[in-house]
Amino acid sequence: MRFSPVAEIRRSALQHNVRRLRAIAPNSKLLAVVKANAYGHGLVALTRWLDNVDGFGLARIEEALALRESGNRARLVLMEGVFAEADLEQAARHQLDVVIHDAEQVRLLERARLSQPVVIWLKIDSGMHRLGVRAEDFPDLYQRLSHCANVIQPPHLMTHFSVADEPGNPETQRQIELFHRLVQGLPGDKALCNSAGTLTQPEAHSDWIRPGLALYGANPMMGGRAEHFDLQPVMTMRSKVLAVRKVKAGEPVGYGQTWRAKQDTHIAVVAMGYGDGYPRHAVSGTPVLINGQRYPMVGRVSMDMLTVEVGSAPIQVGDDAVLWGEGLPVEEIADRAETIPYELLCGTTARVQYRYIN
Repeated sequence: MRFSPVAEIRRSALQHNVRRLRAIAPNSKLLAVVKANAYGHGLVALTRWLDNVDGFGLARIEEALALRESGNRARLVLMEGVFAEADLEQAARHQLDVVIHDAEQVRLLERARLSQPVVIWLKIDSGMHRLGVRAEDFPDLYQRLSHCANVIQPPHLMTHFSVADEPGNPETQRQIELFHRLVQGLPGDKALCNSAGTLTQPEAHSDWIRPGLALYGANPMMGGRAEHFDLQPVMTMRSKVLAVRKVKAGEPVGYGQTWRAKQDTHIAVVAMGYGDGYPRHAVSGTPVLINGQRYPMVGRVSMDMLTVEVGSAPIQVGDDAVLWGEGLPVEEIADRAETIPYELLCGTTARVQYRYIN
């Protein structure tokens, strides 16, 4: 028996989430965002299951080339773009869509000598102020791309929401209005919505949606849960109990002795720690499922282990433990660690084994 974490990745949950997102945005194409190793789910393996989407969004060219090398011929969009002519030629040769978000990238396109033109998405900064061309610069850069021989015409257009995960924040509506005002009457596909926008802004679905977190069965809204949108967790992080120890009233457990038993009790030691991707700053009381029952994690998370108070429950070495996933929302664990579910999923380390359930 191995006492190490296993990330179970379930195809049925992934397909359920695709169906839900298509039902929410029935008139839009779906660009599945699979950057950061498919949010920790395994890039190549997961995309092989996603034969019912319209393309994949990636951050970096290395991710796209890994998919091409695996035999993936789907539409791939480089959402951070490229920054050198050699990479631009790679994009052209491998038929990768390229996002342009500043004037220097436009100049790179204009002076490059490519084997063939590329599909371009011009990103507008409508309020995120991270990547994208400013509204006042957009008309000139759009015209230059429209007359560039290296661009498959027409250029497509996109933006990114900054606070769509905050229901009722008027900034999202302002971003939508600015984008529509700038692109009114222009040809080319339009894309505005990330997961939060897809779930809450139906008027902004446009030609494409590009869900990430929601695809993997987590709710991107502040304080939200997947069940609010009938989404199912694709990843269940499992491990085993490797020891059960008696602890007397008043005795401390773990580094720093931050937790002491209030009465005689038992501690189950679970093979999962921050070296595997469990958040070190999860507080005492964070739930862990052992044999399907909730018990509180206590003391500090260690590199390889965490400790759970199980009282007098008949817990034994080798019993199953769930850290997040089926029956235990990853959003809840993230809340307890004062972080976001994105970080937990993407933070799964190379020590974790993967089990793909088809």
